Amino acid sequence: MLTHISNIQHTNSGNFFLLAGPCVIEGEKVSFEIANHIQKVCHRLEIPFIFKGSYRKANRTRLDSFTGIGDKKALAVLQKVGRSLCIPTVTDIHTKEEAALAAKFVDVLQIPAFLCRQTDLLIAAAKTGKTVNIKKGQFLSPEAMQYAVQKIKENGNNNVLLTDRGTMFGYQDLVVDMRGIPTMQKFAPVILDITHSLQQPNQSSGVTGGKPQLIETIAKAGIAAGADGIFLETHPNPNESKSDSANMLPLDQLESLLEKLVRVRKAI
Repeated sequence: MLTHISNIQHTNSGNFFLLAGPCVIEGEKVSFEIANHIQKVCHRLEIPFIFKGSYRKANRTRLDSFTGIGDKKALAVLQKVGRSLCIPTVTDIHTKEEAALAAKFVDVLQIPAFLCRQTDLLIAAAKTGKTVNIKKGQFLSPEAMQYAVQKIKENGNNNVLLTDRGTMFGYQDLVVDMRGIPTMQKFAPVILDITHSLQQPNQSSGVTGGKPQLIETIAKAGIAAGADGIFLETHPNPNESKSDSANMLPLDQLESLLEKLVRVRKAI
């Protein structure tokens, strides 16, 4: 299992690493289906892989949105996937109390973008000793993320990752500024989220939509700009996914995308 950032930062292939999986854990069967598929592709392409799945979605747009199958049940699925396939796992946490709970089941704790400045949450995550992946808030500059990293490191944990998912301009769009990648790499390894960065609010319903046809464009640009890792959400049938279906990458398109990104990586 993952204990230090260096385990995923450096590989013999010199490749980027990948955080990928469903938006939310929907059950054991589909989680293993997704993880098995990604693992096989990543093994062939020599891409270090961390399985991603939120055990609970706390920041839903609508009150009736799906939030999960139950905290401990979902965390147990994540743990089983990790142990069975010998791969590290990552999940989101939302409060300081969740840090210690989730740390018992996964290898990486992820701080959602809207919570990236929450000092108590960052300190609690740091004190678990787990690697902490902090998503950059849509409302923050890349330079401002150095303070979130400091909060982790000043609490005795040097295993920090940063993930960019774009910056909000106006009310309807996220824009990824590739200049943010080298800027934030001064503070920690940088991952580019290539699915959430394409989210757009639906003007009529308020439900988040997306432009999955642009995933490849954003991904290629990120790798060309030197991103250390890629974050994406994928599902065998995105239309049937219970969360964030509008901007997910169909699982059967993953291999082709990663092959292209590997070629870009080798070219630079």
